Amino acid sequence: MPKQIKDPVHGYIEVKSEILPLLDSEKLQRLHHIRQLGFIYLVYPGANHTRYEHSLGAMHLASLLCRNLELSRDESLLVESAALLHDIGHGPYSHTSERLCKEFHEFSHDEILPHLSDDEIAPVLEENGTDPKEISEIVSGHHRLASIIHGDLDVDRMDYLLRDAHYTGVPYGTFDAGRLIQSLVFTKFGLAVKENGISAAESLLIARTLMGPSVYHHHVSRIAEEMFMIAGRNHVDSSSVDRFMKMDDVQATAELMNSSSQISRKMINGIRTRRLYKRAVYAGSDSVDAARMASLSKDAKERLRRAIIETAGVLENDVILDIPPLRKEMKMQVQVKNHHDLIPLDEIFPLMSTMNEARHGQWMIGVYCPKELRERVSAAAVEVLNVRRATKQTGLEIY
Repeated sequence: MPKQIKDPVHGYIEVKSEILPLLDSEKLQRLHHIRQLGFIYLVYPGANHTRYEHSLGAMHLASLLCRNLELSRDESLLVESAALLHDIGHGPYSHTSERLCKEFHEFSHDEILPHLSDDEIAPVLEENGTDPKEISEIVSGHHRLASIIHGDLDVDRMDYLLRDAHYTGVPYGTFDAGRLIQSLVFTKFGLAVKENGISAAESLLIARTLMGPSVYHHHVSRIAEEMFMIAGRNHVDSSSVDRFMKMDDVQATAELMNSSSQISRKMINGIRTRRLYKRAVYAGSDSVDAARMASLSKDAKERLRRAIIETAGVLENDVILDIPPLRKEMKMQVQVKNHHDLIPLDEIFPLMSTMNEARHGQWMIGVYCPKELRERVSAAAVEVLNVRRATKQTGLEIY
């Protein structure tokens, strides 16, 4: 018998009887203890939703889309299983620990095939006649059905935008997912949208752009991420990082709180008690050469950070230099089905260039330090980074 689960975003979610055993597997239950948005809860206290909830939501939307596309029972079961399992490769605090792991070796949370050989998961997939390799290929984007979960209008993105908007209270991530799903069709190029769904597709793209600065790239979250990175670098090494990546948020926090490294303990306790570093410099492309800064090598960025430390006369871990990559230009690989023709959505979406300009304008370089050192570090950073003018915040700061 299928099971119904009440979800605050989608209402009742029906889980097929064949998939039910996966819900209680240890690898999926672990996602109950990994926050979907990492440290965003430090900005929006309601953002405590988990990867488990998101996985259920993605599976639900995948089920609706499979039904709309009239996929076979076996194909639907394959896609829904992939949607439910697509996040089991995440480490603690979601994408933050992935950054840490990549400093030691190649890592991608999308490569879930090793996890599918688990003693609890493998027998269920075998009984259902679902190929683990195909599930992995769908999640990583290398399957003919991959665009349902790994594409520009995929159910993964649909769910996390709606869910993140719901739990943060930020309305910018809302769009008509039901209308969008009903308007999607499958072609030899993957998913395409019918003309009657263009507005819903455009709304999703706008939501992606607006949620960036308000939620996903908020400076408080970035500061906490960088403090976590310092804690992680001073605690794990190449022999222990894989064990660390198998932990959930609670286990990783406890591990760092009991670290032999005083720096690790200080950083994680700063995050837990919200004694975070503050912005000494926070500047956009109008104040620094964004293209040059973003293209600097890891070593070049570290030299700049050390120059700020020496100029300010502060300690090694008193300065965080956050130079993010430039946001990639948004290009939609989605076709619009117009009678018998397929037209790229980019060609009929007039706001695309405006949105890409907005994404470019959202880039910010940050220099963070303890509150009491802000003036010293700010003066040093302005000199070292050749900031043309200090960025002044005139709006109401979110706590």
